[in-house]
Amino acid sequence: MPAQPLCHPLIVLISVFVSTLTCAHCEEHVEFLIGDRMESEGGHWQSADSPVNRPFGVDFDTSGNMYLVELEGGRVFRMDTKRQLTQISGDGSKRYTGDGGVAGDATYNGMHNCAVTPAGDLFISDSWNHCIRRIDLKTGLVSTIAGTGKKGFGGDQGPATDATFDYLMCISLSHDDSLIHITDLSNRRIREMNLKTGMVRTVAGNGQKGVPTDGAMAVSSPFVDPRAAVADSQGRLYVLERGGHALRVVETDGTIRTVAGTGKKGFADGPALSAQLNAPKHICVDPQDNVYIADDENAAIRKYDPVTRTLSTLLGRGFGDKQIQLSHPHGVCVQGDWLYVCDSSNNRVLRIQLATR
Repeated sequence: MPAQPLCHPLIVLISVFVSTLTCAHCEEHVEFLIGDRMESEGGHWQSADSPVNRPFGVDFDTSGNMYLVELEGGRVFRMDTKRQLTQISGDGSKRYTGDGGVAGDATYNGMHNCAVTPAGDLFISDSWNHCIRRIDLKTGLVSTIAGTGKKGFGGDQGPATDATFDYLMCISLSHDDSLIHITDLSNRRIREMNLKTGMVRTVAGNGQKGVPTDGAMAVSSPFVDPRAAVADSQGRLYVLERGGHALRVVETDGTIRTVAGTGKKGFADGPALSAQLNAPKHICVDPQDNVYIADDENAAIRKYDPVTRTLSTLLGRGFGDKQIQLSHPHGVCVQGDWLYVCDSSNNRVLRIQLATR
């Protein structure tokens, strides 16, 4: 089949201004890729003027192009290495159409995040359609690779296209890109799709609501409300719970334990098990296996260090740059020496230069 156009012919390019902020009291510095300082931060940015509407997920291809998905906006964007932003899919409506056709004609409903493979597949958690969509970045064609479009729970040990999910929130790729980790929110499970076989299975959660017991088997344990999961380079699977106000980890032996948060909402840095989170929603890891957390209600970006077992704040609430005021940050992604952040309710995308450990 000949390659199909990735973008709708009516879609235009948007040049995006990049602003750089250097922190006065930390090693990191901050750049805005979309947006700038708001008036309350000493600038003139208005979120209503943004080309994006509630950016919620971000990832990169091997050429350095950045991909964004919107929650309410319902669109998919690509920003190239020259900082030009192109709408490549979605029309803003909340529908489930376009499989088998070009990306410019597809629609989505409540996208939460995205993941790009080295082979050139853009996977999207199409949350309120209860499925994972795929855009082949070479041909521009769209398909559903997991889920039926209807909510439910079923299909473990079978093809992912026959499986059902209930509010499929966030997805992430394993360290070797062979698996997709799937946060199945209302089923209170973390499920896993094998990209080679297309089969799906549950790796954590028994469907019941509760706080898992440290040392118990993950597949037999309850969750409060898992929102995101990501594996580190050692194969440990971190699970973030919004209502549980905690970060948990599934060890390589299949047991689960809490590594950060007290279970009660609040804001405190320090030893991770006595530190506090407030409705965290998304996570990612860096090559050193540090875990970065979009701490939604705290309007902050946090870092869990698995070596020191501490929780710290990189940005927000006076940290990183005392003037920056995040609003419901969601998508986080490490690319090179930078941590990319979707400052969702401010309709901005920024990045933080990471200091080496």
